[in-house]
Amino acid sequence: MRENGVLIDVLRVFCGPDGGHGNALGVVREGSAVPDEAARQALAKQLGFSETVFVDDPERGAVDIYTPGLRLPFAGHPLVGAAWLLDIEVLELPLGEVFARHDGEFTWITARPEWAPPRTLRQYGSAAEVEALEVPEPGEWLYAWAWEDEAAGRIRARAFPGRGDGIDEDEATGSAALLLTAHLGRALNITQGRGSQLLTAPNPDGTTDLAGRVRLTHPQN
Repeated sequence: MRENGVLIDVLRVFCGPDGGHGNALGVVREGSAVPDEAARQALAKQLGFSETVFVDDPERGAVDIYTPGLRLPFAGHPLVGAAWLLDIEVLELPLGEVFARHDGEFTWITARPEWAPPRTLRQYGSAAEVEALEVPEPGEWLYAWAWEDEAAGRIRARAFPGRGDGIDEDEATGSAALLLTAHLGRALNITQGRGSQLLTAPNPDGTTDLAGRVRLTHPQN
């Protein structure tokens, strides 16, 4: 798709097993087309996706991430999406390098949970309680979760950014999945939002692997 003369790929990241759902992501492959931070922020707000990523160097994997209201040093779903779209093995952030790999239908990244922005992780007694939640008032960034099958590591989750920027509920949130994995210290299979799927696995060196399926919704034209 094209917005204000800028070519944008629109992806869905962390799709469910049937290829549906997933969190929308805008990718500007030619970051030089939107060179300054103010213009990038304005475009991210105009697009209205939970995140938009600008690729500043496709060979090095240098990327820049924005929500509709702020710039982020790290976010999971933009990095999984960018790794899939660019088909590269390393993404470069100011915080450090994020390694990527492709395994069948899943794209994996390896990152440090401490890079994720703060989120409130709130456990509920059942998946039904999580599904019944109303969108809370803006304030804290809430990740609501419950065990669906604790022995199998299966979790039901919903995410409420609470920023008041038009994203009342985040369909799939990689950074929160990293934080929850670090908190629980085990691999997880998370169903979030309406039916998105996120896989995680902690590593001995303190990093965590995060994976999801990616689908292209609107290619550049």
